[in-house]
Amino acid sequence: MKRLLLFLFLPALALAAPAKRPNILFILTDDQRWDALSLAGHRHLRTPNIDRLGREGVHFRNAFCTTSLCSPSRASILSGLYAHAHGVTNNFTEYPAALQSFPRVLQAAGYDTAYIGKWHMGEENDEPRPGFNWFVTHKGQGKYFDTEFNLNGRRREVVKGYYTHVVTDLAEEWLRRPRDGKPWLLMIGHKAPHSFYFPEPKYERTFAQVPVPYPETAFMLDDKPAWIRERLHTWHGIYGPLFDWRKKFPDDSPAAVKDFEAMTRAYWGTILSVDDSVGRLHALLRERGELDDTIVVYMSDNGILNGEHGMVDKRTAHEPSIRILQIVRFPGLTPTDRPKVIDQQVLTVDVAPSLLELAGAPALAGIHGRSWKRLVREGDPSWRKSWLYHYNYEQQFPYTPNVRAVRTESWKYSRSPHGDGGADRHQAELYNIEFDPEERRNLIDHPRYAGVVAEMQRELLTAMREVGLTPENDRMPLDAGIKKELPDQKIR
Repeated sequence: MKRLLLFLFLPALALAAPAKRPNILFILTDDQRWDALSLAGHRHLRTPNIDRLGREGVHFRNAFCTTSLCSPSRASILSGLYAHAHGVTNNFTEYPAALQSFPRVLQAAGYDTAYIGKWHMGEENDEPRPGFNWFVTHKGQGKYFDTEFNLNGRRREVVKGYYTHVVTDLAEEWLRRPRDGKPWLLMIGHKAPHSFYFPEPKYERTFAQVPVPYPETAFMLDDKPAWIRERLHTWHGIYGPLFDWRKKFPDDSPAAVKDFEAMTRAYWGTILSVDDSVGRLHALLRERGELDDTIVVYMSDNGILNGEHGMVDKRTAHEPSIRILQIVRFPGLTPTDRPKVIDQQVLTVDVAPSLLELAGAPALAGIHGRSWKRLVREGDPSWRKSWLYHYNYEQQFPYTPNVRAVRTESWKYSRSPHGDGGADRHQAELYNIEFDPEERRNLIDHPRYAGVVAEMQRELLTAMREVGLTPENDRMPLDAGIKKELPDQKIR
């Protein structure tokens, strides 16, 4: 009788057993545009390994950063907070040592945690950071070839080779370590495709025959704010140095497009190596029997302008600057034979709460992001319809004003406060991104859209209040105008 009772209770006992906690492989690229992927429809890039993640998982087609700048965006990914709340508002500020992050939560929950590659919060600090059992990084931007890494605080060593493959080697080495069944989190920070762009030799001439003209919008500036035209000949304009690809500048001659072509081809070439890296990691997880037990996240920290509106770099609220790549492969979220494309707007601040919920870990308190787990699995009628984008003027890179913008599913309104509480220094921008996704026509002064302007101004105040900002407490530097001088060599 006892054997019969035990037999009857076995299914119940099996159901009550704790589910296996998923591993997390988080791959972060630097400045990769939302469309720099064949999965996203790029005409020339072929990225089969990254594409496979999307074709077996979730492609978030409308993913955005809340500040288009490396350090603030990385801090938002870790914390689920906007930059004004986590405090990393520029590229020279450390992630606060006392601030929680999703890696710290997972570490406390028993995960083996590691970070390998470009950290980029604190220019001169390559020491291990809280939340990680193993931490390998370098000072500053790192180099595409032969970077000096700090190996978990034990020693510094110049590791010979191409950056993308070096961090992949280090990642594979860490993944092969025994960990007694503990779940793991591995974050890999790639340098690519950040400037200055240098593909590895085998990809140097992959796009040599591809013509790359300036985008049409580079010459559609009559209705744009004057600061955009002023930026044309600067460090962040298409007639400037182009991250050293143009040696004599400024140059607005038609023949100078050859430098723009060379820069763009090199940018694409660096991404091919990242795709190779993803293929290696995918194969290793499959070999180890861990692939389907692992949440694989592939995303970029921010986008980048590549000639649109006559600009290079990021920081502005225009679509190429704020849109990012975000792909997640995890059969526990969606089966590999039923991939999904999500069109709702998701943000960098949503990453931390989403991964913690999928891992069954405690939630971060008081954050601005929200988990997209329900959105992906069954839809979420309450999902956001609008959100705030903000950026603060930098004295070190004085080519972009303060930006306060709100984006809905159809419209974007952007203004540039002076920073003194008075009238804005620059003309505002209004775009109907539903019908004008390239933001060709600034409708801000068109009488027909005066009602939309008023509505979007109210929506901006609402979006600010939702993250704890008001016109009274929204502190920003004074806008000192667009400057012509180059940034310091040490921080480029």
